[in-house]
Amino acid sequence: MESDVECAPLTAGQNTCSLSALLFLEMFVLWPLSLTLCHIFLIFLYAAEHVSVFVIFAQTHEPSGECMFEFDEDEVFHVDLDKKQAIWYLPEFDRMFSVEAQGGLANIAAAKSNLNACIQHSNHTQAPNEPPEVIVFPKEPVELGQPNTLICHIDKFFPPVLNVTWLRNGQPVTEGVSETVFLASTEFRFRKFHYLAFVPSAADVYDCRVEHWGLDAPLLTHWEAQEPIQMPETTETVVCALGLVVGLAGVVVGIVLITKALRSSPDPRARGPL
Repeated sequence: MESDVECAPLTAGQNTCSLSALLFLEMFVLWPLSLTLCHIFLIFLYAAEHVSVFVIFAQTHEPSGECMFEFDEDEVFHVDLDKKQAIWYLPEFDRMFSVEAQGGLANIAAAKSNLNACIQHSNHTQAPNEPPEVIVFPKEPVELGQPNTLICHIDKFFPPVLNVTWLRNGQPVTEGVSETVFLASTEFRFRKFHYLAFVPSAADVYDCRVEHWGLDAPLLTHWEAQEPIQMPETTETVVCALGLVVGLAGVVVGIVLITKALRSSPDPRARGPL
């Protein structure tokens, strides 16, 4: 469905935006194993090279539902089902914009009420579980002893049910961890970020352990700090000495060759008359 959409400013001085296309998609998917139905609304708003995505889903497994808005693959806000309020990814936005969480809660409630009806009227064809792709990387360039953040990016999985654990030296870590809500990915799949605040050390190794219905066993993605190779002081001294010797030898050889070349050259004054 296509239509023209305009975004009006909330207060004077805020920018307006013009959206040229609106695509609304609704999907009912029957999951295997639990026979859980996921009711997903995806609204894509296209404006030039920018994309906004509004996601609402409801399911019988935790999380039971979600309402989230993102812009160019970055979360803008989501609705906290327990606190029943909108949570802005950047707190500064809370002072600039106003969002009524009740609308998102109402949409989630409507989706939940449709679950049983959708199951009864569906053909009960089980959708395949899509296993996640996982990568782990640091937020900033790694310097041993300097605080940093490890990021575990989990992408292209379905359904939105995950169990993620950080491990340090094989032991679970619970302090300094945080995560995003489920974000939209391609082909009705999901993605998510998990974070771990840490101090890099050559003695520590880390793993992001992901459990998902699409995996036969928990998936461990490993990361460890690569300590820069430093030569011992004695080795550096030897290398410098060798470099100096080679340089001096080159100078001596050059002088000898030049001297021989000058001696072997015929004296122009010794030539006879033409």
